[in-house]
Amino acid sequence: MNLEDIDKRILNIIQTGFPITHAPYTEIGEKVGVDEDEAFNRVKAMFDGGVIRRIGGSFDSRGLGWTSTLCALKVPSDKIEEAAKVVSRYANVTHNYERNHEYNLWFTVIAPDTDEVDRILKEIHRDSGFGPVRNMPLIKKFKIKVDFQFKEKKEATA
Repeated sequence: MNLEDIDKRILNIIQTGFPITHAPYTEIGEKVGVDEDEAFNRVKAMFDGGVIRRIGGSFDSRGLGWTSTLCALKVPSDKIEEAAKVVSRYANVTHNYERNHEYNLWFTVIAPDTDEVDRILKEIHRDSGFGPVRNMPLIKKFKIKVDFQFKEKKEATA
């Protein structure tokens, strides 16, 4: 998908500063010089085109009193999609992905407590037929915030 300068300005705004208002696309549009409908349609087009993967809040699960863990499974490569579907059934799983590793299906689980995490991991083991699930809870937090700065094309000077 080819991004126009206005799309890049929108991306620069929404990646970490999506307006939390009753009319967020009006506010986005005002910042980039378009109306609400155009702002919305441009964001939707970028989502449909795969430029934007997700729009939603990110919460500090520990700050909310919940617990989270990184998990991994050893799955035969011809069964990876089948196992990923089992993992993805759980709303507690924020994402899962394949890695080039002995443990090749990785995912995160967020739950109110460790008992709930343990229950979910046992079910994933049982229902996928693979496991046990490797549970790797956070010991020390390292958070790197990345914002991409989308640069606009320079106007040609005469």
